[in-house]
Formats: sequence, C-alpha cells, structure tokens
Amino acid sequence: MSHSPQPRILAEEDLARAHCYALISRLFYAAPDEKLLESLCGAGSAVQASSPDEMPAPGGFAEALGALQRACRAADLEALRQEYDDIFIGAGKALVTPYTSGYSLPSAPDRHLVSLREQFSSWGLARRDAVFEVEDHVSALCDAMRWLVEGEHPLEVQRAFFEDYVYTGVGPFCDAIDTRASTAFYRAAAALTRAFLVVEKEGFALLASE
Repeated sequence: MSHSPQPRILAEEDLARAHCYALISRLFYAAPDEKLLESLCGAGSAVQASSPDEMPAPGGFAEALGALQRACRAADLEALRQEYDDIFIGAGKALVTPYTSGYSLPSAPDRHLVSLREQFSSWGLARRDAVFEVEDHVSALCDAMRWLVEGEHPLEVQRAFFEDYVYTGVGPFCDAIDTRASTAFYRAAAALTRAFLVVEKEGFALLASE
C-alpha cells in the first residue's frame, strides 16, 4: 500500500511571515473588497491568519496593524476603489507605479527586470498568460517571497531575494505612497508594509551574524 506524503507544517514564525507577504500582495494587487476590510477589522491585533485575505500579528508592527484596522473601519469601499485606480493605474500615468525596477535600479530598470526574470526562471516560475502585471510588480515580489517561505527554501536564498528585489523596491514604493495617497487606508497599508520589511531585514541580519 502506498502512502501519500504528509503535508508540510510550517513553523509558526514562517507561517506568520507567509501570511504577511500574502496580505501585502493582496493590498496592492487590487482595491480592497468587503471581505478584506472585515478580515482586517478583527478585534484587537489578534486577526487569525487562515487565508491570504487575513492578517497575522507577529510582534514588531502591532501599531501599524492597529492604524490599518482603524483606516478599514472608517473606509468607504467605493472611495477606495477610485483611489486605487487613481494612484496605481491612472488614465495616463499612475501617480505611484507598483512596478519596482525603477525604484531598485533607477538608472537601468530594464536590466533589473531581466535579472528578476532570470531568477524566476531558475526556480521554474513563469508569469501566467492571463496575468497582465509584469514580474516586478510589488504583489508578484511578495508572492515570490511567500513561495520561498512556504516551500522552506534555505534562508540564505530568501535573504538574497529579499535584499536584491524586495527591500530595494518595495520600501521606496511605500515612500511614494506617503506623498500621493489621499486617504488613510493606503498610507496605513504602506506603513504596515514598511514595518514588516524592517522585521524581515532585522531577522535576516541576525541570520547573517550567526
């Protein structure tokens, strides 16, 4: 009799990290819907991470999470849909581009994107035909980090991708939101993202020092 392999059980810390990346990906992939706002408006900071639309609360950014929850409670869905379009899509040029190559390597964004695609290819990852967004989209980078965490890839591999593509691009992206967003929601989403990046950077720094 053959036995199916047991599903992997991630360590609690890695599970929280994976859900954080999933949430950030969702926040910037499309305007929030009612389900996302309800998930984020959970009591206190103890929001259970049972799906990508829900938010864990590892230490280090409880204050940022609280600010985002307050913004969710005060949010108007239609206004947020319009703001998402205004900031990240725009009729001509987006106020804030969610494509990170220009933040990571302003002098040669095309070269940065080629490097990213080569990295994805080496892992056997490819953009689906139906996906419009280019690989350096903030959400794509977060999805890649989630894939690395959930797949229990070596921490050195995770750290290298984080430092080369995520931290260098997503941080400046959040800074751009601060100067352009007109509602508290996206400023709070940027603050939460930035706080999580700090937690990740500090964790990887500890790894490097061992």
